Amino acid sequence: MSNKHEIEEELNQAQARLDALCQNEATADDHSGQTVTVQPTCGDEMQSLREECSYLEIILEAMEASED
Repeated sequence: MSNKHEIEEELNQAQARLDALCQNEATADDHSGQTVTVQPTCGDEMQSLREECSYLEIILEAMEASED
């Protein structure tokens, strides 16, 4: 099993990728004043990254709890 530092790094990378995808999805021309509906183009990848982040956070929480 990976050590805590490696898991934190993996979590940071997954979160950065998710943030980048979310930012790209949210980019829209808002100068028209009209309502913009965003259609996700990376939904599957975003969901996968959310699940990975959640899983890694659970592992880190368990590691921290076992240190107490």
